[in-house]
Amino acid sequence: MQKISIFGATGSIGQSTIDLIRRDLSSYDVVALTGGRNIARLAADAIELGADLAVTAYEEALPELRQALAGSGVEASAGQAALIEAAARPADWIMSAIVGVAGLAPGLKALEQGTTLALANKESLVCAGRLLLDTAKQYGARLLPVDSEHSAVFQGLVGEDISAVERIVITASGGAFRDWPLENLKTATLAQASAHPNWDMGQRITIDSASMFNKALEVIETREYFGVEPEQIEVLVHPESLVHALVGFRDGALMAHLGAPDMRHAIGYALHWPERRDLPVARLDLAQIGQLNFSTPDLIRYPALSQASGVMQRGGLMGAVFNAAKERALDHFIAGDIGFTDMAEITARVLERVETQSGLIDSAMTLDNVTQIDHIARKSADVAAAQTIG
Repeated sequence: MQKISIFGATGSIGQSTIDLIRRDLSSYDVVALTGGRNIARLAADAIELGADLAVTAYEEALPELRQALAGSGVEASAGQAALIEAAARPADWIMSAIVGVAGLAPGLKALEQGTTLALANKESLVCAGRLLLDTAKQYGARLLPVDSEHSAVFQGLVGEDISAVERIVITASGGAFRDWPLENLKTATLAQASAHPNWDMGQRITIDSASMFNKALEVIETREYFGVEPEQIEVLVHPESLVHALVGFRDGALMAHLGAPDMRHAIGYALHWPERRDLPVARLDLAQIGQLNFSTPDLIRYPALSQASGVMQRGGLMGAVFNAAKERALDHFIAGDIGFTDMAEITARVLERVETQSGLIDSAMTLDNVTQIDHIARKSADVAAAQTIG
């Protein structure tokens, strides 16, 4: 029986993971589930799966969680220290699906037990890719990608030598505003940005898809995970979201990974790796689909992609700055403080301001240093947002 934990269990990735687990529950011993403020969902899943522990990230929600778990035998806990303790509990496979840089510390603690970490938390690699990979190597842990694009690349490289790779192409749907006139983006509403044409995702990721900040993070993630140069990574807008990535080799061959837009494919591949098992995902009928479309992304419409290129060229801790600025700008957009296009402008201003602090940017990649520069970048983003409002 495989011992597993799911961090970010109440989000879209966590729920898709649980959907796969409950289909074969006798094969799994669930150690811990963690979540945020959706206490009812967290408690119900913990009881159904027979988890040892349920953790909410918010300490003030602990009484509600304890009440919901009363009499179930499931232990309840809350707060950042509780998340770290849960990550230290022995498990064979851990899903890291906490959104944002908040997933970094639990992910590092999980790797320290030499386990398999299924990484859906792209921000960890963006902010501290070298730290994460070095920690995995040090403790003999395995890091498996769960983002659909990176899972696709990973699968395309099975049996291949990374030195034979000429380029990696990751695809993007283009998000909710793919076909909008550019002049309309400034007045795009929160509701409009939160409606994805293809994927069923959480609000934050859906908005990041519309701005393509999500793809910008994935470009950086591609470089960190696979160790390729920035100029080897390409992005194509692919409205159908059926080709998730392509790997181009030096002999001219281009291998594509196709599948329905369903995260259970990438999750299931990581869950069962190195085997392939039956998954409850739709099978593609290419004759019915008829055609697939691709285009080069418009960098005026999606400035986040240009920002990602600059971040990779600068190196150091600029990935952490980029992610922090992006997260805070998104917070302000969701709160109604700024407009849709203001998010990219705020992020650009933060990158420019913090880059001048070379002593911080080029400091050692440790959890403390990443945390410090994350804090600095968030404060800078708040100042930039206030200036935008003013």
